[in-house]
Amino acid sequence: MTLMLVALLVMIVIGVPIAVALAGSSLLFLLVGNLTGEVTTPVITVIHRMVNGVDSFPLLAVPFFIMAGNLMNSAGITKQIYDFAVAAVGWLRGGLGHVNVAGSVIFAGMSGTAVADAGGIGTIEIKAMRDHGYDTKFAVGLTAASSTIGPIIPPSLPLVIYGVVANASINALFVAGILPGLIMAFFMSATVALYAHHYGIGRDARFELGRLGRSFLNAFLPLLTPAIIIGGMSFGLFTPTEAAVFACAYALLLSTVIHGSFNLVLSARGQRPRYSVLSLRQFIRVTMDTIETTAVVLFIVAGASIFGWVLTTTRTTDALGEWIITFAADPITFLILVNVFLVVVGCFMETIAAITILTPVLLPVAIKLGIDPVHFGIIMVLNLMIGLLTPPVGMVLYVLTRVARISFEECMKACAPWLVPLFIVLLLITFVPETVLWLPQFLKELGYL
Repeated sequence: MTLMLVALLVMIVIGVPIAVALAGSSLLFLLVGNLTGEVTTPVITVIHRMVNGVDSFPLLAVPFFIMAGNLMNSAGITKQIYDFAVAAVGWLRGGLGHVNVAGSVIFAGMSGTAVADAGGIGTIEIKAMRDHGYDTKFAVGLTAASSTIGPIIPPSLPLVIYGVVANASINALFVAGILPGLIMAFFMSATVALYAHHYGIGRDARFELGRLGRSFLNAFLPLLTPAIIIGGMSFGLFTPTEAAVFACAYALLLSTVIHGSFNLVLSARGQRPRYSVLSLRQFIRVTMDTIETTAVVLFIVAGASIFGWVLTTTRTTDALGEWIITFAADPITFLILVNVFLVVVGCFMETIAAITILTPVLLPVAIKLGIDPVHFGIIMVLNLMIGLLTPPVGMVLYVLTRVARISFEECMKACAPWLVPLFIVLLLITFVPETVLWLPQFLKELGYL
């Protein structure tokens, strides 16, 4: 077991992909164990457990939510959302900063990933803020921080993975993320307001009821996406996987048939078509991007599955759980240690791998201490989202370095101040469980969950 853990750390340090490192260290454990006679499990078990790890109906939600977000980005739907956010909150002081946050909240209900948010609507937001004279570092830092809302407000790919590994209700996890996501948006907007007041930044748009109405009508159909997904799951109309399929089909219909029809109507009236219609070439590119991203995610899940299986069958998880309890015999101490541990892990490990490996270790201890699995899932995901803004593995940093065309070091410095509101929210949802559990419990009492 020691050899396996050392091999894993060495492979991660030398830059071996995390999925290969997980599967490779597990394979090494079985090979050495069979040679020494300490393990009787055949090596072929590695393949069987990896296949079983991804043979899950809920995991089908992963490619469909990814494709829905890619379709929204490719079809210009993010521009409609951005225009609506400008009309709604652009008239506040530091307007485009508030627009950045509002746009991420809306887009979070469609994509489910922080990277899609940063690379999609984040591209529009950074350019607009630069054009209006905002400091590039401020724009990049805010975009990075607001992108972490994506995996908290449903739908959320990390919450799907956590729900599968923890055997927890994905519906409850999705609903539980709504209020924490809005709290995150509030603290980020408050930070924007303080920045605008300190540097004397004014408004970037006038409030016009007519403009707000037009932009709302223009973005109305995309705005329905999160409402339909969450409403449909809450009322039992479809499962999270079926919701992902619906989101994908709806995005495809919106970006082809509906946008094309709108353009025909505008052309018939002698007006210039203003809706982006997804072309066949774009659709193929979106499909290939989705396949690539899905393959990466599921390969990590498969690798983490065999690694977790080895930890479980050797009772290492039980031993770790008992060891943790010796340091944290009460829920408060345990949650403090978990938060510190997960923030550090998030700096070095990819989110999906961390969830798949650590959930079987930490969740049983949390349950033993009386912590709700849904509450613990939101805490875990938010911790790992903070890791997306920290080196060396922070994926959002790499995306925004490319989008904003700045150095990695500059991007790191730009994100550092925005860790403050994120940590405040993390402490709030950790020690005030009602911020996470109130809404799912309320809907459960009404019979909707």
